[in-house]
Amino acid sequence: MNLKKLYHLIIATALITIGNEVAAQEISAMQAPRVVSPEVAANNSVTFRVYSANANAVTLNGSWMGFRETLPLQKDETGVWSVTVDPLPSSMYHYNFFIDGVSAIDPTNPHALRDGTRYASLLMVPGEEADVFELNDTPHGNVSKVWYSSPTLESNRRMYVYTPPGYDSGNETYPVLYLLHGAGGDEDAWTALGRANHILDNLIAEGKAKPMLIVMTNGNAWQASTLRNRPGVEAVTRETYAQFQGKFEESLVKDVVPYIEKHYRVIKNKDGRALAGLSMGGGHTITASIENPGTFGYIGVFSSGIFDANADMAEMEKKFTALENSGVEKYWVGCGVDDFVMDSNKRLLSVLDKTGFEHEYYESAGGHTWANWRDYLSIFAPMLFQ
Repeated sequence: MNLKKLYHLIIATALITIGNEVAAQEISAMQAPRVVSPEVAANNSVTFRVYSANANAVTLNGSWMGFRETLPLQKDETGVWSVTVDPLPSSMYHYNFFIDGVSAIDPTNPHALRDGTRYASLLMVPGEEADVFELNDTPHGNVSKVWYSSPTLESNRRMYVYTPPGYDSGNETYPVLYLLHGAGGDEDAWTALGRANHILDNLIAEGKAKPMLIVMTNGNAWQASTLRNRPGVEAVTRETYAQFQGKFEESLVKDVVPYIEKHYRVIKNKDGRALAGLSMGGGHTITASIENPGTFGYIGVFSSGIFDANADMAEMEKKFTALENSGVEKYWVGCGVDDFVMDSNKRLLSVLDKTGFEHEYYESAGGHTWANWRDYLSIFAPMLFQ
């Protein structure tokens, strides 16, 4: 046999082998049992299932459980693992499977989201409490991913901009809510986990909130977008973080607000601007507002406060007095009773009380969770621009 024929024989044999393997995989897939997960019962109990015939152990972690707890699944004779959890309150949750210790999203659930570097599957338990952030049959606004130049941070950066229903077809000018995420998040957080666009769609449709733009930026000054470090900046450590303190807040006022007011039909004064943020973003909100009095007329601080226990409180009081004198229409603070930032929250409330700064405080159940932050937005947004 010459080399040419031998070569052709080898290729033909390889193709047959590959074909047999593909066919075997297709047959195996057809023989795998049909899996429905998650399955929400009429009483709001939820069954989770995943097919993994060769796994030794499968567990479940859900946002309603906290990050450390896991729940074991049981395997049936078909290789499907399952567990049913007790009825959950109507809300939005996320969860992961751990298959032999390896985190995995639910392969039969098409709805997934990203929380920083962690991916999870989405669970919506229907009911009145979840209506405000459900995808309902109402007019919808648009969310655009917008690149802009930030001379302050010496980079091009990205933000998400929500425009309300009717914006594209009209000529009206609108107020703006600048909405900031927490540590570990980025410009994607308030739409993926916070459902900010759905919340506003629903509140506007019900006449509970004024139509407004929402600008959701990346609050990590060392990043261009979605966890990509901007050019010339190495991975940030505890030791190098200090060099970025105050830089995002400066960029927000000097770069983001002017960009929005140049490229969108918006009201260009403090009474048309609101600023709110959660956790780290709440800290950014405090700093940006007290360092720039007269810029924002509405301020919301979610699960945050004055993080530095050694801060010069006398100086803080002077800055808050100047902010109040600039004409703030609403200063709203929300925090959960079990939140680990409660001490920081109390320091903020103490300054507000001592300076006589008129404010509203909302204390909820629970802790440092998106369940609270979605609720805070749904409470805060109707107060704006009235």
